Parts: sequence; C-alpha cells; structure tokens
Amino acid sequence: MKMLTPEIKQRVAKLRQQLQKANYAYYVLDNSIMEDSIYDQLYRELQNIEKQHPSLITPDSPTQRVGDKPNSRFISVIHSIPLYSLENAFNIKELKEWQERWQSYYAVSNNEKIDYVCELKIDGAALALTYKNGLLIKGVTRGDGKTGEDITQNVRTIQSIPLKLALDNSPTIVEVRGEAFLPLDEFKRLNVEREEVKDPLFANPRNAVAGTLRQLDPKVVSQRRLQFFAYTLHLPQNNSLNSQWESLKWLKNQGFLVNPHRELCPSLEDVVNYFRHWEISRRYLPYMTDGVVIKLNNFGLQKQLGFTQKFPRWAIALKYPAEEVITRVKEIIVNVGRTGAVTPMAIMEPVHLGGTIVQRATLHNHDHLTKLDIRIGDTVIIRKAGEIIPEVLRVLPELPLLRSKPYSMPSHCPECGSMLIRPLGEAVTRCINISCPAILRGSLVHWVSRDALNIRGLGEKIIVLLINSGLVKSIADLYCLSTENIAILDHIGQKSASNLVAAIENSKKQPWARVLYGLGIRYVGNVTAKLLADNFCTVEKLSQASIVSLSLVPGVGEGIAKSVFNWFNISENITLIKRLKNAEIQLQTYDDLIPKTTSKYTKILNKIFVITGTLSTLTRNEAKKMIEIEGGKVTNSVSSNTDYLVVGKSGGSKIIKAKTLGINLLTEKELLSMFD
Repeated sequence: MKMLTPEIKQRVAKLRQQLQKANYAYYVLDNSIMEDSIYDQLYRELQNIEKQHPSLITPDSPTQRVGDKPNSRFISVIHSIPLYSLENAFNIKELKEWQERWQSYYAVSNNEKIDYVCELKIDGAALALTYKNGLLIKGVTRGDGKTGEDITQNVRTIQSIPLKLALDNSPTIVEVRGEAFLPLDEFKRLNVEREEVKDPLFANPRNAVAGTLRQLDPKVVSQRRLQFFAYTLHLPQNNSLNSQWESLKWLKNQGFLVNPHRELCPSLEDVVNYFRHWEISRRYLPYMTDGVVIKLNNFGLQKQLGFTQKFPRWAIALKYPAEEVITRVKEIIVNVGRTGAVTPMAIMEPVHLGGTIVQRATLHNHDHLTKLDIRIGDTVIIRKAGEIIPEVLRVLPELPLLRSKPYSMPSHCPECGSMLIRPLGEAVTRCINISCPAILRGSLVHWVSRDALNIRGLGEKIIVLLINSGLVKSIADLYCLSTENIAILDHIGQKSASNLVAAIENSKKQPWARVLYGLGIRYVGNVTAKLLADNFCTVEKLSQASIVSLSLVPGVGEGIAKSVFNWFNISENITLIKRLKNAEIQLQTYDDLIPKTTSKYTKILNKIFVITGTLSTLTRNEAKKMIEIEGGKVTNSVSSNTDYLVVGKSGGSKIIKAKTLGINLLTEKELLSMFD
C-alpha cells in the first residue's frame, strides 16, 4: 500500500470537486460538462485511491452517493421498481471476476446449464414506460434510479414506442425499460440545422437525447426523431416468462424495437467473443454504443442473486476502451500541410485511444487554440474526430497546480522561413511560398495516397528522400524517375527501386476522378472529384468551365466552384497539367463509365437508390456502379425522393425511415433480378 501523502490528499479533493460539479451540472442544470468516459476514469481513480486509503472515505464522496436529484421542471415520480445502475467492467479480467462473485452466491452444479444474454449498450438515456390494459399511460426518466421525471408527452412522440401493445392478452400492468437514442444520421442532421441558426452544437448523440427529452414542448421532441430500444420488462408475478431471452421475444411481439444484435451465449467464452466482435463492428452501426450489457438469462437465478446496494449481481456492463481519454501536454508545435495551412499540434504523454497509442492531437488553428486556452503542462481530454484524427476536446485547468504562459503562433514558416499570413475572413494561418518543402511533401503524399493515384511503396520517408536529393520538385517529376536514379538513394536497393517505378507506371491507369482528387485542389474531396469528373469528362472542359457552370453541378457550391476556377487560372498548375498529359496520365473519363441516358433496364433508369447494410455477393461500390451504369442514381440518405432502399445484413435506421416514408425495400436478390 502506498504511503498517504499530502499530494494524494490534494488529488482526492480535486477529483471530488470535479465529479461533484459534473453531477450537479448533469442532474440539476441539464448541462453535461463532462463526457461519460472521462467521468468513469476520474471516478475509477478516486475509487482506487479510497480503496488504498480507507481513512480518506467521507460520506460526501461521489463514490458513496447512490444518485442525485432529478430536474425540478417536470413532475417527480417515484419508481415502483428502482432503476439500478449496472456495475462496470473495463476488461476481460474484471468480467471474469464478476462471474466469480456471482458464483460465490450460487453453487453451480456440474451438469447445470448457465447461459448469458448479451446486448449492445446503447449510448442514450434510460426510460421506464408503464402500460395499463395495453395502453401507454406513463413515461419516466431514470433520474437517480429511485425518482425520475414524468415526460409522458415527450415519450409519446417517439415513433418506435408503441402507444398500444400489439397483443390482445396483455397484462393489466406492465413496465418496460429501455434506452432512448438518436441515430447518427439524425444527430448530424440536427447539428447542421442548429449550425444554420447559430445554436450551440450538441457534443454527442447522448447529450442530444438528454437535452431533447427535457424539452417542455413535445413538438420539438417529435422533430428530433428519437428512437427507442426496449431491453427489459416487469410483469405480474404470475406471468409465464422465465428468462431474459424470452422477455426480449415478448417485447418484439408486442411491437417494440429490440436490438437485432442481441445474442444468447452458452458460456463466458462466447460472451468474450461477442464483445470482441462488436469492439470492431460497432463502428459500422447507425448509432453509438460504448460497450456490452451481459445478463444471466434465467429469471429464477436472477431472483436468487438479488442486488447489492447499487447494482444487480446478475448483470454487468463490459465497456470498450474509452474513445475520450485524459493526458498531459508536453509541447505545442506547428505542422505545415500541402495547402500551406499551418496547424498547431499538441505533443502529449502517450495514451491508448481507439485501439492505438496517441501522442499528437490537432489544435486546428489559432482561434481554436485561443478558445481552448491550452498551454504546455495542461491536463487535457482528447478524442478521435470521426474515429480517425486525434483532437483536444477541452482543458481541465483545475488539475495542474501552476499553469504556463499562453502559447503564441509563430510569425514565420518553420519549414522555409517565409512570413506567414492569415487571409482576411479565414481562420487558418498559411505559408504562401509554393517552393516550401512542406507544401511539396504534402502534395506528393496526397497524390500517392490510396484514394488518389494509390502508388504502393511510395511512402513519406521515400518522398522526403526524393525531395532532398533534388530528383522530385513537382508531382510530374515522379513520372521521370528511373530505376537507376532511385536505387542510388539511401536504404533503397535495385529491386525496391524497380518495384517503385513499376507502381508509378501502373498509376497512369487510374481514372480521371482519382487524378482530379490527387491534384489536391482546395475543398475538392474524393466525392466532389467524382461529381466534377462525371460532369466535365475531360480536363480541358473542366479548366474552361466558368464559376456559374461549376456551381450548377449538384453538390458543388460556390466556394468549391471558385476554388476550382482559381486553381486552373494559375500558370504553374496549367504547366503541371501539360506535363501530366505528356506522361499519359488519365485526364478524361472512359466512355463506358459515363452514366447512360437510355437503358433497357427501365426499372433502374432515372431511379434513386440507397444501400444499407452488407450485401452478400456484391460490395456496395459494385452495386453502386451497376446501378449508375444503367442510368440510376445512388445516394447516401433516405428521403421522400428515394425510390428504392437496398437492404443488406445489419441494415440500420435507414430501414425505419424508409418504412415511415413508404419507400420500396429490396433484397440483394431482388436488386439483381432488375437486371435480368
């Protein structure tokens, strides 16, 4: 046991202060100031310190609190059956320890079958719904588990909550528990709408759900299109249901939306396999999930095990590694990108985040850096934006004892020494020296990337060697390289040089849309590049297009149009295009890839398709290409204009939306039959 020091006492006081502020803001003020994963980390740290030093435990510690008061704007309701929290496990070892604990209360015989029900832990808000004689009469928030808030009018607006149970022989009284959540596409739509009217954006879907359920106007709740997964129920004692698995079937038969990815597991090993599968696959779900809920299936066993003061002994939540973690800033540097944008970066103490070790996080620009007020030595919360790029969410200024001076952006480019500028109306500071080695390096890295020319073997280290040797001063110089002049570079042998030249030569076959994306024109991503390539089938037509004609392309706004127009009016860029043309790079669209205006497949011509889930014989890109070649169009979102939704395995919330709008649903087999 560690010695109790003044530093440990000070840390405990700070942790309690932070957790109590977070509890009060969330439960009383309806203003979440701390992400769940961060709260869990701080709570676990305090719990561990108190475990090592029991003398520090006080009655007002957050670890000794069962719950907090609900919001006073709604009528308070005492739950007839408490809504207990679940004990959390953060790794497989803690899951096995949970199994050992419940088995210590119940002696399992050698031939007794004990199975588990696994369900995805949805990141939303728990609700308790009461039905009397089959009709919904009350909807209550979890609150502190003992007392919640009556939000029945808001609950009635959620389409996936039945107002009347489907079966005629429903019990007189039944209480259904479940999770209200916001699908990711609705979350994005909601934030786009809020941004347009200058309202603060929701930080994540869970915050959006919590804020929505506490709206006093049910019309606002209805517009936000919440969904609800039912996961348990309480029936009269004389019911015929004996297990959690049977109760989920009962809920589905009564008209509730039950998570389709639930699984009955005959052993703890199967539970672990389920957990590991969804640790990766959850990234493709249309809603947020932060773990797996594991319950003993048998209701009789559940009743025997009972509850602790806080948790049921027969259930546990096995959480995935936090997508948001705490670390400390060691240094702040700037990075110069291919467009000359100078981006401040935080260099941090390494932490595990989303399956990787993270040491750097973007700070975006000077304004964002100033808003965060981030300084060297600060404790910060980081996450992966879009689960790819680490970024700093916010600073915890209360934790360090003494903060350093505010950071100032440099006045000159760290790569070439040129004066940096910040164009009027822009947030980004830039280097405008086109000879800057950082800009050339970034342009080449982008050109060879997978979504552009996809030149395998040509990574950033070799690009730096080519630049430093003077062999490459432009993208076009790549197509003048020979095996002989590459092989003389450090750490590159004859065979590697030969393979690299072959890969560069093979990149000449890449289609016009990829080449256009590879040019790195500002605001032109790979989707926009395809739109432009489809509408301007040669580089000559694109280079001669006016801003007006560019703006007429669906999905291309005025900002993109101006950027493309300006790019083709720079002499150095025209010279680059001429050199690429001489190198026989594809700067026009193949005829057989141009969408047809006529087709013998009349069910496809001019129809709008959306694809959801995983198809069994085709990839989604293959299906998309088949449809487009025959004059159909494939979009990403279901709307009233959609003609068909093609449904694959594990299709998400788009199915619900399509059914609501009366859109035709197609299986993969039915889609293929349209080509017969």
